[in-house]
Amino acid sequence: MSVMGIIIANACDGYMGELTNKRTMASLPFGGRYRQIDFMLSNMTTSGIRHIGIISRNNFQSLMAHIGAGEEWDLELGEGGLEYLTPYSQAESVTAFRGKMDSLYSVLEYMKYGVQDDYVVLADAGILCNIDLDAVLDDHIASGKDITVVMKSGVANGKKIIDLGVKLDKNGAIADMVSGAAATEDYLSTLYLYVVSKDLLVRHVRDAIAHNLFSFERDFVLRLHQQGKLSVNVYPFEGVALFTTSVQEYFKSNLAILDEKVRNDLFAGKHPIYTKVRDRVPSYYGEDCRVENCTVADGCFLEGSVKDSVLFRQVSIARGAVVEDSMIMNDTVVGADCYLKCVILDKNVVVRPGTKLIGTPTTPVIIKRGEVV
Repeated sequence: MSVMGIIIANACDGYMGELTNKRTMASLPFGGRYRQIDFMLSNMTTSGIRHIGIISRNNFQSLMAHIGAGEEWDLELGEGGLEYLTPYSQAESVTAFRGKMDSLYSVLEYMKYGVQDDYVVLADAGILCNIDLDAVLDDHIASGKDITVVMKSGVANGKKIIDLGVKLDKNGAIADMVSGAAATEDYLSTLYLYVVSKDLLVRHVRDAIAHNLFSFERDFVLRLHQQGKLSVNVYPFEGVALFTTSVQEYFKSNLAILDEKVRNDLFAGKHPIYTKVRDRVPSYYGEDCRVENCTVADGCFLEGSVKDSVLFRQVSIARGAVVEDSMIMNDTVVGADCYLKCVILDKNVVVRPGTKLIGTPTTPVIIKRGEVV
């Protein structure tokens, strides 16, 4: 059995505001030292998937700089190994992201004439989890179905719009399927992770684009399932899955790793999560600093107070500064006597002494990369 992995790097860039002005969501920093794409890359490579294509429409320089030739994930850059599929060189329209089917159509020749893979594992970079893809592949083959969708309970709540929801009957069969709806709590929600035959996928991608159908979940899975043309296997995932498909979710998910259970499931789960190694000196904790329930990366210089926050590499917090419920990215300086609450500071930000920045958990204050406030 031969398997190809495809990761779509920027399906939700349009929902991330200033955070994705110069990067894809796949390269967004996460958890103090990772990038979001690290999770799915690690899931794939530890399951033996060595042929991986990463589709990115634009702003892919940061992503390529982070992954490089893929050595940290035991990948080799080149045909049959790790391949950057940028930009949509084969697509008829490259002006805007219209849906995953459009993205896949742009790399149709890559899928058709590359390594002779039997299956495709298709994933988005906006869902972070530690999942055993070997088990998913085995379940897909055993099911005999056309496609396997990895689903998660506890996401649908009657308010959140989900791209694909499935309700199972008492026998575990699909009783109902919805797309683009605020499904109730008894529905499972997609983790945007699918296993499908490569030949079937290529055939339906070509057909969908010919009919101006671009949504993978609505126009492919739901539509063909309702027409009786696609048999669907549901794989319920029981572990932690963090959604980062909006600014609110991204902020919430970063702070979620302060919970020991979440942290252990993600980083001490089925396999390690690999990332690019950037060793720095150990963090310095001043005599009067106070740090409570935080994730602190290496190279930080802390003299103020930090609580319930995520600090990335080489962050400086001056004496008298107070930081709460915030995430502060690499090489950012917070001046003396500042007060920050519910704030996202991008890389290389300088916060002048005495500054106050106060957001909320649903609307955090975002300071763009390199700004001085």
